[in-house]
Amino acid sequence: MGFTKYQLLARLQELKIEFTCYDHPVVLTVDEQAKYVGHLGGALSKNLLLKDKKHRLYVVSALAGTKVDMKILSQRLGLGKGGLRMAPEENLLQVLQVPLGCVTPFALINESASAVSLLLDQGFRSKQTCYFHPLTNDVTIALSSSNLDKFLTSIGKQPAYVDLEASPTVGKDSPPDLAHLVPSGVPNSSEPAVNVTPTIIPPQNSAPKETGVKVESKVQGEGAEKPQSKVDTSVDKFVNDIFDIISPLFISDEVSKKLNNVQKAELSSVLDDVKRRATPDLESITTSLKNSVYTSGFDSGFDTMLNSGLSGRPSRN
Repeated sequence: MGFTKYQLLARLQELKIEFTCYDHPVVLTVDEQAKYVGHLGGALSKNLLLKDKKHRLYVVSALAGTKVDMKILSQRLGLGKGGLRMAPEENLLQVLQVPLGCVTPFALINESASAVSLLLDQGFRSKQTCYFHPLTNDVTIALSSSNLDKFLTSIGKQPAYVDLEASPTVGKDSPPDLAHLVPSGVPNSSEPAVNVTPTIIPPQNSAPKETGVKVESKVQGEGAEKPQSKVDTSVDKFVNDIFDIISPLFISDEVSKKLNNVQKAELSSVLDDVKRRATPDLESITTSLKNSVYTSGFDSGFDTMLNSGLSGRPSRN
């Protein structure tokens, strides 16, 4: 079992890190979060969990207004144009040990996330206050970038601030400028996180004194955790359903009557090959749309999928 938000708050206090907690209803997008803490000033963040073709994972934490081009970022990491994609929900649950909508640099405190690389927007360094979820999206933490650095250093992560909107030339004479941030290993999602037993902090008594307006949470009972409902969204099943619908269109009863056994076998082999080649792209596009819905809201998530997932996608021969 991974860290809880109260165990994380306890760790921050042990490190003498100054922070402020703001309780609010569960939020799934930056726009929703802004309704409760946006008026306080500071920098809201959007956080993505990405995966490369070798199954290495990256958390990209950016200012809400920063435009992150995954194809350019992939090239800067030395992974080629299509080397990055949105990680599936299973990686959030098994590696970061947080549900959808709760990706955060704080999730790297879990031992299961030790091999995950973190890229931070350099814009955070110019902000007096930065906002992140503390492993759950019914609370927002406000702290300075220097205090975030202190936390990351304590868990063995060297803070790496990057200009995420830069588009430097990458070629023979210009090596990838972010290649050193590619993780050396793949997270072992089957390895359980280290159990910890720090002091549990009752939110209204032991949390640091707030400097802003506190929004009342709808959690019932002191220190109670809201149950996280598991969303049944299987990308594999969705993709298989697509092929189950398409396949009969190629081998209808009428077509089947006109083919001999050899031709039927050849057509079946062609369809299997098409499925094998198309499945990775369909899974990537579907996962991108699903995760974008939670990070940007449905409308902007659909636009993100179209702009980043479909346009410029290399065809498979």
